[in-house]
Amino acid sequence: KRFLLRYYPPGIVLEYELRDKSRETKEIDLLHLSPETDVEVLVNQVTFEEPLISEQRKPQLRRLIYRLIAKLESNENNDFYLFKILRAHILPLTNCAFNKEGDQFITGSYDRTCKIWRTETGEELLTLEGHRNVVYAIAFNNPWGNKIVTGSFDKTCKLWDADSGDLLHTYRGHATEIVCLSFNPHGSVVATGSMDNTARLWDVESGECLHTLLGHTAEIVSLNFDTYGNTIITGSFDHTVKIWDIKTGRCVHTLSGHNGEISSTQFNYQSDLCISGSIDRTCKVWDVTSGQCVHTLRGHNDEILDVAYNSTGSRLVTASADGTSRVFNTMTGACQSILIGHEGEISKVAFNPQGARILTASSDKTARLWDVETGDCLQILEGHTDEIFSCAFNYGGDTVITGSKDNTCRIWKC
Repeated sequence: KRFLLRYYPPGIVLEYELRDKSRETKEIDLLHLSPETDVEVLVNQVTFEEPLISEQRKPQLRRLIYRLIAKLESNENNDFYLFKILRAHILPLTNCAFNKEGDQFITGSYDRTCKIWRTETGEELLTLEGHRNVVYAIAFNNPWGNKIVTGSFDKTCKLWDADSGDLLHTYRGHATEIVCLSFNPHGSVVATGSMDNTARLWDVESGECLHTLLGHTAEIVSLNFDTYGNTIITGSFDHTVKIWDIKTGRCVHTLSGHNGEISSTQFNYQSDLCISGSIDRTCKVWDVTSGQCVHTLRGHNDEILDVAYNSTGSRLVTASADGTSRVFNTMTGACQSILIGHEGEISKVAFNPQGARILTASSDKTARLWDVETGDCLQILEGHTDEIFSCAFNYGGDTVITGSKDNTCRIWKC
């Protein structure tokens, strides 16, 4: 019936009609697409391998692939400039997060609220009030962005309507603080991780607890759903990562091998690998199916505080208390570049959607943008008066948000 584009990671979604007139979609991943790709060869290969695409569709397919390549090259040479400073909360910020469009973002705070902001103007749209302690973990149900979930030190998690600010559910059950959370990709389940050593899966519609994930022997500080929403990983202070089946709530694998607390975890896009960063100064790459460690990435001389994949999963980056970040090739485990320049620990790191730049946030009061290939520092985002602990790109990669202990958020645009 029609082609739909997926920019990050690059792919084409085919919408087709079955005999009973119902519509299905099929995704064709183009994870290796780059400006150097021979488009004619790719068009022929996709047409050959995909029976749904006829010869007549080739010109359309060719146009779409060129559009995907143009997106990969966007924002490549532009510097970011300070767009707005938001005096966000009376007490320190905990986290900030964009919706998919990037036209709104949310901030959590020690003042027990979550605020919704319009990116374009910097105006405060709504304040979500109701928690009785620090609002620590926050998220939109992207790609829709019409619901927000907040996790608090008051042991509860709340689900809100992002447009009206109405409270939809309060999820109760954890015995101590909630420190991490996530929506599943379909927006139907919320996962929460707590200092009580458990994670819980909650039904978004009904508000009921679907599963309690039992097995860790220390607090859970990181959790992530895979791309398909079938599995979830939890990283814990008990030095392990666990892989869980969403449907049954059962632990499929316990990933053991780190000699210190886990700080950060993530799946790659294809969800066949996941990574864990630890205070033992290493990052490990794991095979999700077998539970085996594929690579142990060394080189940092202090704790690893954050890890991240690029959108296609071909590279990963680590951020450390030693003030450096390292870029690794996922397949070979080779260190590709070292990002040197910060004068304090790096607590957060992210690739831009195009995968050409890395953003780091540091206790030295700056955020920096780096060239992934060369490791060169491209730009220093200066102005915060205290450490920066949160940073994020929007989906298009043309807006950056930084959150600092100086109680402000800064919006940067390019």
